[in-house]
Amino acid sequence: MRRIYTGLRGRLVITFTLIAVTASALVAVIGYELVKNRLVGRAEQVAVNEVRDTLEGIRVPIGAVWPGDSPPTDAEISVLQKGLRTPGGVVVVRYENYLYPDGPFSMADVPADVAAGATRKMVSKRQRINGRMWLIIATPVWRIEPIHTAQPTGMSVVVFVPLSDEEQILNDLRRPLATAGGIMLVIALAVALVSARRVLLPVRQLGSAARALGAGHLDTRLPVRGQDELAELTATFNDTAAALERSVSELRALEAMSRRFVADVSHELRTPLTAMTAVTDMLYEEAERLPSEPAAAVRLVLREIERLRTLVEQLIEASRFDSGTATLHLDTVNVADAICDCLEVRGWLEQARVNVPQGLAFTLDPRRFDVIVANLVGNALRHGEPPVVVTARSTPNGLEMKVRDHGKGIPPSDLPHVFNRFYKAGARGDGSGLGLSIARANAHLHGGTISVRPQEPGTLFTVWLPPA
Repeated sequence: MRRIYTGLRGRLVITFTLIAVTASALVAVIGYELVKNRLVGRAEQVAVNEVRDTLEGIRVPIGAVWPGDSPPTDAEISVLQKGLRTPGGVVVVRYENYLYPDGPFSMADVPADVAAGATRKMVSKRQRINGRMWLIIATPVWRIEPIHTAQPTGMSVVVFVPLSDEEQILNDLRRPLATAGGIMLVIALAVALVSARRVLLPVRQLGSAARALGAGHLDTRLPVRGQDELAELTATFNDTAAALERSVSELRALEAMSRRFVADVSHELRTPLTAMTAVTDMLYEEAERLPSEPAAAVRLVLREIERLRTLVEQLIEASRFDSGTATLHLDTVNVADAICDCLEVRGWLEQARVNVPQGLAFTLDPRRFDVIVANLVGNALRHGEPPVVVTARSTPNGLEMKVRDHGKGIPPSDLPHVFNRFYKAGARGDGSGLGLSIARANAHLHGGTISVRPQEPGTLFTVWLPPA
Protein backbone atom coordinates (compact mmCIF):
# COMPACT_ATOMS: atom_id res chain seq x y z
CA MET A 1 0.00 0.00 0.00
CA ARG A 2 1.31 3.44 -0.86
CA ARG A 3 2.01 5.55 2.19
CA ILE A 4 -0.03 8.72 2.42
CA TYR A 5 2.98 11.06 2.67
CA THR A 6 4.32 9.85 -0.70
CA GLY A 7 1.35 11.38 -2.51
CA LEU A 8 1.16 14.95 -3.72
CA ARG A 9 -1.40 15.84 -1.05
CA GLY A 10 0.79 14.45 1.73
CA ARG A 11 3.84 16.28 0.47
CA LEU A 12 1.91 19.56 0.21
CA VAL A 13 0.54 19.21 3.74
CA ILE A 14 3.94 18.29 5.20
CA THR A 15 5.73 21.10 3.36
CA PHE A 16 3.13 23.71 4.29
CA THR A 17 3.12 22.58 7.93
CA LEU A 18 6.91 22.56 8.16
CA ILE A 19 7.11 26.07 6.73
CA ALA A 20 4.45 27.34 9.14
CA VAL A 21 6.02 25.63 12.15
CA THR A 22 9.49 26.88 11.20
CA ALA A 23 8.22 30.43 10.77
CA SER A 24 6.34 30.38 14.09
CA ALA A 25 9.35 28.84 15.83
CA LEU A 26 11.64 31.54 14.45
CA VAL A 27 9.23 34.27 15.53
CA ALA A 28 8.94 32.74 19.01
CA VAL A 29 12.69 32.30 19.41
CA ILE A 30 13.49 35.79 18.14
CA GLY A 31 10.80 37.32 20.34
CA TYR A 32 11.99 35.35 23.37
CA GLU A 33 15.58 36.38 22.83
CA LEU A 34 14.62 40.02 22.40
CA VAL A 35 12.60 39.99 25.61
CA LYS A 36 15.34 38.08 27.40
CA ASN A 37 18.08 40.46 26.32
CA ARG A 38 15.99 43.51 27.10
CA LEU A 39 14.81 42.25 30.46
CA VAL A 40 18.13 40.86 31.67
CA GLY A 41 20.11 43.74 30.16
CA ARG A 42 17.94 46.23 31.94
CA ALA A 43 18.32 44.39 35.24
CA GLU A 44 22.07 44.20 34.71
CA GLN A 45 22.32 47.90 33.89
CA VAL A 46 20.30 48.86 36.97
CA ALA A 47 22.46 46.68 39.21
CA VAL A 48 25.71 48.04 37.77
CA ASN A 49 24.53 51.64 38.20
CA GLU A 50 23.51 50.97 41.79
CA VAL A 51 26.90 49.47 42.59
CA ARG A 52 28.70 52.37 40.93
CA ASP A 53 26.57 54.97 42.71
CA THR A 54 27.07 53.24 46.04
CA LEU A 55 30.84 53.08 45.65
CA GLU A 56 31.03 56.71 44.56
CA GLY A 57 29.27 57.69 47.76
CA ILE A 58 31.71 55.85 50.02
CA ARG A 59 33.16 58.01 52.76
CA VAL A 60 36.10 57.50 55.00
CA PRO A 61 37.53 55.42 56.38
CA ILE A 62 36.79 53.02 53.50
CA GLY A 63 37.59 55.53 50.83
CA ALA A 64 40.78 56.51 52.56
CA VAL A 65 42.25 53.06 52.67
CA TRP A 66 45.68 52.78 51.13
CA PRO A 67 47.52 49.66 50.16
CA GLY A 68 49.61 48.53 53.13
CA ASP A 69 47.38 50.21 55.70
CA SER A 70 45.63 48.31 58.37
CA PRO A 71 42.64 46.43 57.01
CA PRO A 72 39.14 47.84 57.50
CA THR A 73 37.24 46.68 60.50
CA ASP A 74 34.43 44.15 60.25
CA ALA A 75 31.95 46.88 61.08
CA GLU A 76 33.20 49.03 58.22
CA ILE A 77 33.04 46.05 55.83
CA SER A 78 29.55 45.22 57.09
CA VAL A 79 28.43 48.78 56.36
CA LEU A 80 29.92 48.52 52.88
CA GLN A 81 28.29 45.12 52.21
CA LYS A 82 24.97 46.36 53.47
CA GLY A 83 25.15 49.38 51.20
CA LEU A 84 25.95 47.25 48.13
CA ARG A 85 23.70 44.28 48.85
CA THR A 86 20.52 44.00 46.78
CA PRO A 87 17.46 42.08 48.00
CA GLY A 88 18.53 38.43 48.02
CA GLY A 89 22.03 39.37 46.92
CA VAL A 90 25.47 38.69 48.30
CA VAL A 91 28.56 40.94 48.56
CA VAL A 92 32.10 39.58 48.92
CA VAL A 93 34.91 42.05 49.81
CA ARG A 94 38.63 41.51 49.43
CA TYR A 95 41.36 43.80 50.74
CA GLU A 96 44.84 42.72 49.75
CA ASN A 97 45.08 39.26 51.34
CA TYR A 98 42.04 39.74 53.56
CA LEU A 99 38.74 38.21 52.42
CA TYR A 100 35.33 39.13 53.77
CA PRO A 101 32.82 36.52 52.47
CA ASP A 102 29.10 36.92 52.68
CA GLY A 103 27.07 33.89 53.54
CA PRO A 104 27.96 30.78 51.48
CA PHE A 105 29.64 32.81 48.72
CA SER A 106 33.35 33.46 48.44
CA MET A 107 35.92 34.27 45.78
CA ALA A 108 35.81 30.63 44.69
CA ASP A 109 32.39 31.35 43.17
CA VAL A 110 33.79 34.16 41.04
CA PRO A 111 34.81 33.16 37.48
CA ALA A 112 38.52 33.56 36.79
CA ASP A 113 38.04 36.11 34.00
CA VAL A 114 35.83 38.25 36.23
CA ALA A 115 38.34 38.12 39.09
CA ALA A 116 41.19 39.08 36.76
CA GLY A 117 39.28 41.96 35.18
CA ALA A 118 38.14 43.32 38.53
CA THR A 119 41.69 44.45 39.35
CA ARG A 120 41.50 47.16 36.69
CA LYS A 121 37.88 48.10 36.11
CA MET A 122 34.31 47.19 36.79
CA VAL A 123 33.21 43.99 35.02
CA SER A 124 29.97 42.00 35.05
CA LYS A 125 28.93 38.56 33.94
CA ARG A 126 25.88 36.30 34.20
CA GLN A 127 26.66 32.97 35.82
CA ARG A 128 24.52 30.02 36.95
CA ILE A 129 25.45 28.98 40.48
CA ASN A 130 23.76 26.10 42.28
CA GLY A 131 20.96 26.04 39.75
CA ARG A 132 20.18 29.77 39.98
CA MET A 133 21.10 32.59 37.63
CA TRP A 134 23.21 35.37 39.15
CA LEU A 135 24.67 38.61 37.86
CA ILE A 136 28.24 38.94 39.14
CA ILE A 137 29.58 42.53 39.32
CA ALA A 138 33.22 42.89 40.31
CA THR A 139 35.06 46.20 40.64
CA PRO A 140 38.04 47.70 42.41
CA VAL A 141 37.45 50.44 44.97
CA TRP A 142 39.12 53.76 44.10
CA ARG A 143 39.98 56.72 46.23
CA ILE A 144 39.35 60.21 44.86
CA GLU A 145 42.16 62.61 45.72
CA PRO A 146 41.45 66.29 46.37
CA ILE A 147 42.75 67.01 42.93
CA HIS A 148 40.14 64.53 41.63
CA THR A 149 42.68 61.88 40.73
CA ALA A 150 41.44 58.31 41.24
CA GLN A 151 43.84 56.12 43.17
CA PRO A 152 43.45 52.41 43.94
CA THR A 153 42.77 51.48 47.54
CA GLY A 154 43.76 47.81 47.20
CA MET A 155 40.15 46.79 47.90
CA SER A 156 37.77 45.07 45.47
CA VAL A 157 34.15 44.03 45.88
CA VAL A 158 32.13 41.35 44.17
CA VAL A 159 28.36 41.80 44.16
CA PHE A 160 26.13 38.78 43.43
CA VAL A 161 22.77 40.04 42.18
CA PRO A 162 20.06 37.36 41.87
CA LEU A 163 18.19 37.19 38.56
CA SER A 164 15.50 34.79 39.84
CA ASP A 165 12.65 37.19 39.14
CA GLU A 166 13.78 37.79 35.57
CA GLU A 167 14.31 34.06 35.08
CA GLN A 168 10.81 33.35 36.38
CA ILE A 169 9.36 35.92 34.00
CA LEU A 170 11.17 34.22 31.11
CA ASN A 171 9.93 30.80 32.25
CA ASP A 172 6.40 32.16 32.39
CA LEU A 173 6.90 33.55 28.89
CA ARG A 174 7.91 30.14 27.50
CA ARG A 175 4.55 28.56 28.32
CA PRO A 176 2.40 30.98 26.31
CA LEU A 177 4.92 30.81 23.48
CA ALA A 178 4.69 27.01 23.46
CA THR A 179 0.89 27.21 23.59
CA ALA A 180 0.87 29.71 20.75
CA GLY A 181 3.18 27.38 18.78
CA GLY A 182 0.79 24.45 19.30
CA ILE A 183 -2.17 26.55 18.20
CA MET A 184 -0.17 27.72 15.20
CA LEU A 185 0.62 24.10 14.34
CA VAL A 186 -3.06 23.11 14.44
CA ILE A 187 -4.05 26.14 12.37
CA ALA A 188 -1.25 25.47 9.87
CA LEU A 189 -2.26 21.81 9.54
CA ALA A 190 -5.91 22.74 9.00
CA VAL A 191 -5.03 25.41 6.45
CA ALA A 192 -2.66 22.97 4.73
CA LEU A 193 -5.35 20.30 4.45
CA VAL A 194 -7.91 22.78 3.10
CA SER A 195 -5.38 24.30 0.68
CA ALA A 196 -4.20 20.88 -0.51
CA ARG A 197 -7.80 19.84 -1.12
CA ARG A 198 -8.52 22.99 -3.10
CA VAL A 199 -5.32 22.61 -5.12
CA LEU A 200 -5.61 18.87 -5.75
CA LEU A 201 -9.35 18.72 -6.46
CA PRO A 202 -8.88 19.90 -10.07
CA VAL A 203 -6.00 17.44 -10.44
CA ARG A 204 -8.23 14.56 -9.24
CA GLN A 205 -10.96 15.69 -11.59
CA LEU A 206 -8.46 15.71 -14.45
CA GLY A 207 -7.34 12.19 -13.51
CA SER A 208 -10.93 10.91 -13.39
CA ALA A 209 -11.70 12.61 -16.69
CA ALA A 210 -8.58 11.11 -18.31
CA ARG A 211 -9.60 7.63 -17.12
CA ALA A 212 -13.11 8.16 -18.47
CA LEU A 213 -11.64 9.31 -21.77
CA GLY A 214 -9.46 6.21 -21.89
CA ALA A 215 -12.52 4.06 -21.20
CA GLY A 216 -14.16 5.40 -24.34
CA HIS A 217 -16.30 8.25 -22.98
CA LEU A 218 -15.10 10.74 -25.54
CA ASP A 219 -17.68 13.36 -24.57
CA THR A 220 -15.98 13.89 -21.19
CA ARG A 221 -15.36 17.57 -20.44
CA LEU A 222 -14.48 19.56 -17.33
CA PRO A 223 -15.68 23.02 -16.25
CA VAL A 224 -13.00 25.71 -16.43
CA ARG A 225 -12.86 27.84 -13.29
CA GLY A 226 -10.52 30.77 -12.76
CA GLN A 227 -7.56 31.90 -14.82
CA ASP A 228 -4.66 30.12 -13.13
CA GLU A 229 -2.42 27.34 -14.45
CA LEU A 230 -4.89 24.60 -13.48
CA ALA A 231 -7.64 26.37 -15.38
CA GLU A 232 -5.35 26.57 -18.41
CA LEU A 233 -4.56 22.87 -18.04
CA THR A 234 -8.28 22.04 -17.82
CA ALA A 235 -8.99 24.07 -20.95
CA THR A 236 -6.17 22.26 -22.77
CA PHE A 237 -7.62 18.92 -21.67
CA ASN A 238 -11.05 19.90 -23.01
CA ASP A 239 -9.54 20.95 -26.34
CA THR A 240 -7.58 17.71 -26.57
CA ALA A 241 -10.65 15.64 -25.71
CA ALA A 242 -12.70 17.46 -28.34
CA ALA A 243 -10.02 16.91 -30.99
CA LEU A 244 -9.77 13.23 -30.00
CA GLU A 245 -13.54 12.84 -30.20
CA ARG A 246 -13.58 14.34 -33.68
CA SER A 247 -10.73 12.11 -34.84
CA VAL A 248 -12.27 8.96 -33.39
CA SER A 249 -15.66 9.84 -34.87
CA GLU A 250 -14.07 10.28 -38.26
CA LEU A 251 -12.19 6.98 -37.92
CA ARG A 252 -15.35 5.20 -36.83
CA ALA A 253 -17.25 6.66 -39.75
CA LEU A 254 -14.51 5.58 -42.15
CA GLU A 255 -14.44 2.12 -40.57
CA ALA A 256 -18.20 1.80 -40.84
CA MET A 257 -18.03 2.88 -44.49
CA SER A 258 -15.28 0.33 -45.12
CA ARG A 259 -17.33 -2.44 -43.52
CA ARG A 260 -20.42 -1.50 -45.49
CA PHE A 261 -18.35 -1.37 -48.64
CA VAL A 262 -16.92 -4.85 -48.04
CA ALA A 263 -20.34 -6.23 -47.14
CA ASP A 264 -22.01 -4.61 -50.16
CA VAL A 265 -19.29 -5.77 -52.55
CA SER A 266 -19.44 -9.28 -51.13
CA HIS A 267 -23.19 -9.48 -51.51
CA GLU A 268 -23.05 -8.01 -54.98
CA LEU A 269 -20.45 -10.57 -56.01
CA ARG A 270 -22.53 -13.37 -54.58
CA THR A 271 -25.16 -13.17 -57.31
CA PRO A 272 -22.84 -13.55 -60.32
CA LEU A 273 -20.82 -16.16 -58.42
CA THR A 274 -24.00 -18.18 -57.87
CA ALA A 275 -24.66 -18.16 -61.59
CA MET A 276 -21.04 -19.00 -62.39
CA THR A 277 -21.02 -21.83 -59.86
CA ALA A 278 -24.17 -23.30 -61.36
CA VAL A 279 -22.35 -24.02 -64.62
CA THR A 280 -19.09 -25.25 -63.12
CA ASP A 281 -20.17 -28.89 -63.21
CA MET A 282 -21.08 -28.65 -66.89
CA LEU A 283 -17.79 -26.90 -67.67
CA TYR A 284 -15.91 -29.58 -65.74
CA GLU A 285 -17.55 -32.33 -67.81
CA GLU A 286 -16.86 -30.44 -71.03
CA ALA A 287 -13.20 -30.01 -70.03
CA GLU A 288 -12.73 -33.75 -70.32
CA ARG A 289 -13.61 -33.62 -74.04
CA LEU A 290 -11.56 -30.51 -74.86
CA PRO A 291 -7.97 -30.45 -76.08
CA SER A 292 -5.32 -30.24 -73.35
CA GLU A 293 -4.66 -26.53 -73.49
CA PRO A 294 -8.34 -25.39 -73.45
CA ALA A 295 -9.04 -28.05 -70.82
CA ALA A 296 -6.27 -26.67 -68.60
CA ALA A 297 -7.64 -23.15 -69.01
CA VAL A 298 -11.17 -24.33 -68.09
CA ARG A 299 -9.87 -26.13 -64.99
CA LEU A 300 -7.93 -22.97 -63.97
CA VAL A 301 -11.09 -20.89 -64.34
CA LEU A 302 -13.04 -23.39 -62.24
CA ARG A 303 -10.43 -23.30 -59.48
CA GLU A 304 -10.41 -19.51 -59.43
CA ILE A 305 -14.22 -19.41 -59.35
CA GLU A 306 -14.19 -21.74 -56.35
CA ARG A 307 -11.50 -19.63 -54.69
CA LEU A 308 -13.47 -16.46 -55.36
CA ARG A 309 -16.62 -18.06 -53.96
CA THR A 310 -14.76 -19.05 -50.78
CA LEU A 311 -13.30 -15.55 -50.47
CA VAL A 312 -16.71 -13.91 -50.83
CA GLU A 313 -18.24 -16.22 -48.23
CA GLN A 314 -15.39 -15.47 -45.85
CA LEU A 315 -15.69 -11.72 -46.40
CA ILE A 316 -19.39 -11.87 -45.67
CA GLU A 317 -18.70 -13.84 -42.51
CA ALA A 318 -16.00 -11.35 -41.43
CA SER A 319 -18.35 -8.44 -42.04
CA ARG A 320 -20.89 -10.04 -39.71
CA PHE A 321 -18.30 -10.14 -36.93
CA ASP A 322 -17.25 -6.54 -37.63
CA SER A 323 -20.81 -5.29 -37.51
CA GLY A 324 -21.60 -7.25 -34.35
CA THR A 325 -24.47 -9.17 -35.96
CA ALA A 326 -22.88 -12.60 -35.53
CA THR A 327 -24.88 -14.65 -33.00
CA LEU A 328 -24.80 -18.14 -31.53
CA HIS A 329 -27.48 -20.77 -31.98
CA LEU A 330 -26.53 -23.38 -29.42
CA ASP A 331 -27.41 -27.02 -29.60
CA THR A 332 -26.11 -30.21 -28.01
CA VAL A 333 -24.26 -32.23 -30.64
CA ASN A 334 -22.16 -35.34 -30.86
CA VAL A 335 -18.68 -33.96 -31.35
CA ALA A 336 -17.34 -36.97 -33.25
CA ASP A 337 -20.28 -36.93 -35.69
CA ALA A 338 -19.99 -33.16 -36.18
CA ILE A 339 -16.28 -33.44 -37.06
CA CYS A 340 -16.81 -36.41 -39.39
CA ASP A 341 -19.73 -34.71 -41.16
CA CYS A 342 -17.59 -31.62 -41.71
CA LEU A 343 -14.78 -33.67 -43.27
CA GLU A 344 -17.12 -35.84 -45.34
CA VAL A 345 -18.94 -32.93 -46.92
CA ARG A 346 -15.63 -31.48 -48.07
CA GLY A 347 -14.17 -34.80 -49.21
CA TRP A 348 -11.47 -34.84 -46.54
CA LEU A 349 -12.56 -37.90 -44.60
CA GLU A 350 -9.92 -40.08 -46.24
CA GLN A 351 -7.15 -37.49 -45.75
CA ALA A 352 -7.58 -36.84 -42.02
CA ARG A 353 -7.65 -39.16 -39.03
CA VAL A 354 -10.31 -38.49 -36.37
CA ASN A 355 -9.67 -39.64 -32.82
CA VAL A 356 -12.74 -38.58 -30.83
CA PRO A 357 -14.81 -40.66 -28.34
CA GLN A 358 -18.16 -41.56 -29.86
CA GLY A 359 -20.13 -40.67 -26.77
CA LEU A 360 -18.69 -37.16 -26.45
CA ALA A 361 -21.52 -34.60 -26.49
CA PHE A 362 -21.18 -30.84 -26.07
CA THR A 363 -23.40 -27.76 -26.36
CA LEU A 364 -22.24 -25.37 -29.09
CA ASP A 365 -23.26 -23.71 -32.35
CA PRO A 366 -23.04 -26.53 -34.94
CA ARG A 367 -22.59 -24.23 -37.94
CA ARG A 368 -19.82 -22.17 -36.34
CA PHE A 369 -18.10 -25.28 -34.99
CA ASP A 370 -18.18 -26.64 -38.54
CA VAL A 371 -16.45 -23.44 -39.74
CA ILE A 372 -13.75 -23.85 -37.07
CA VAL A 373 -13.07 -27.50 -37.98
CA ALA A 374 -13.16 -26.81 -41.74
CA ASN A 375 -10.68 -23.93 -41.53
CA LEU A 376 -8.21 -25.71 -39.25
CA VAL A 377 -8.29 -29.04 -41.13
CA GLY A 378 -8.28 -27.30 -44.53
CA ASN A 379 -5.27 -25.24 -43.46
CA ALA A 380 -3.46 -28.40 -42.30
CA LEU A 381 -4.20 -30.23 -45.57
CA ARG A 382 -3.15 -27.33 -47.78
CA HIS A 383 0.00 -26.25 -45.98
CA GLY A 384 1.03 -29.30 -43.94
CA GLU A 385 1.74 -32.92 -44.69
CA PRO A 386 -0.12 -36.06 -43.67
CA PRO A 387 -1.08 -37.49 -41.40
CA VAL A 388 -3.54 -34.80 -40.26
CA VAL A 389 -4.95 -35.85 -36.88
CA VAL A 390 -8.06 -34.40 -35.24
CA THR A 391 -8.61 -35.16 -31.54
CA ALA A 392 -11.17 -33.93 -29.03
CA ARG A 393 -11.84 -34.57 -25.38
CA SER A 394 -13.95 -33.24 -22.54
CA THR A 395 -12.16 -31.44 -19.69
CA PRO A 396 -13.42 -29.88 -16.45
CA ASN A 397 -13.09 -26.51 -18.19
CA GLY A 398 -14.93 -27.39 -21.40
CA LEU A 399 -14.19 -28.95 -24.79
CA GLU A 400 -10.64 -29.25 -26.10
CA MET A 401 -10.04 -30.03 -29.78
CA LYS A 402 -6.61 -30.37 -31.43
CA VAL A 403 -5.67 -30.41 -35.11
CA ARG A 404 -2.12 -31.44 -35.96
CA ASP A 405 -0.25 -31.97 -39.20
CA HIS A 406 3.20 -33.46 -39.74
CA GLY A 407 4.63 -31.02 -42.26
CA LYS A 408 7.53 -28.59 -42.11
CA GLY A 409 5.65 -26.35 -39.71
CA ILE A 410 5.06 -22.60 -39.60
CA PRO A 411 8.19 -20.40 -39.39
CA PRO A 412 8.65 -19.01 -35.83
CA SER A 413 8.52 -15.44 -37.13
CA ASP A 414 5.05 -16.10 -38.59
CA LEU A 415 3.49 -17.80 -35.53
CA PRO A 416 2.38 -14.54 -33.77
CA HIS A 417 0.57 -13.38 -36.94
CA VAL A 418 -1.18 -16.48 -38.30
CA PHE A 419 -4.58 -15.34 -36.96
CA ASN A 420 -4.32 -11.89 -38.57
CA ARG A 421 -6.58 -11.20 -41.54
CA PHE A 422 -5.06 -11.71 -44.97
CA TYR A 423 -1.83 -12.93 -43.42
CA LYS A 424 -0.21 -15.85 -45.21
CA ALA A 425 2.62 -17.62 -43.41
CA GLY A 426 5.67 -17.48 -45.64
CA ALA A 427 3.49 -15.92 -48.40
CA ARG A 428 2.67 -19.45 -49.55
CA GLY A 429 -0.47 -21.23 -50.65
CA ASP A 430 -3.51 -20.11 -52.52
CA GLY A 431 -5.73 -19.37 -49.52
CA SER A 432 -7.34 -16.03 -48.77
CA GLY A 433 -5.64 -15.49 -45.43
CA LEU A 434 -9.03 -15.17 -43.72
CA GLY A 435 -9.69 -18.74 -42.63
CA LEU A 436 -7.75 -18.78 -39.35
CA SER A 437 -9.00 -15.32 -38.34
CA ILE A 438 -12.60 -16.44 -38.93
CA ALA A 439 -11.98 -19.64 -36.95
CA ARG A 440 -10.64 -17.61 -34.03
CA ALA A 441 -13.59 -15.17 -34.24
CA ASN A 442 -16.01 -18.11 -34.01
CA ALA A 443 -14.13 -19.52 -31.03
CA HIS A 444 -14.21 -16.12 -29.32
CA LEU A 445 -17.94 -15.90 -30.01
CA HIS A 446 -18.30 -19.10 -27.97
CA GLY A 447 -16.13 -17.53 -25.26
CA GLY A 448 -13.21 -19.80 -26.16
CA THR A 449 -9.75 -19.52 -27.65
CA ILE A 450 -7.50 -20.94 -30.37
CA SER A 451 -3.75 -21.27 -29.89
CA VAL A 452 -0.91 -22.54 -32.08
CA ARG A 453 2.48 -23.99 -31.27
CA PRO A 454 5.12 -25.82 -33.28
CA GLN A 455 5.65 -29.59 -33.08
CA GLU A 456 8.41 -31.92 -34.17
CA PRO A 457 7.35 -32.28 -36.92
CA GLY A 458 4.39 -30.13 -37.91
CA THR A 459 2.09 -27.64 -36.22
CA LEU A 460 -0.57 -28.07 -33.53
CA PHE A 461 -3.72 -25.90 -33.28
CA THR A 462 -5.67 -26.19 -30.01
CA VAL A 463 -9.29 -25.04 -29.68
CA TRP A 464 -10.87 -24.57 -26.26
CA LEU A 465 -14.60 -23.92 -25.86
CA PRO A 466 -16.14 -23.33 -22.42
CA PRO A 467 -19.33 -25.09 -21.33
CA ALA A 468 -22.49 -23.21 -22.25
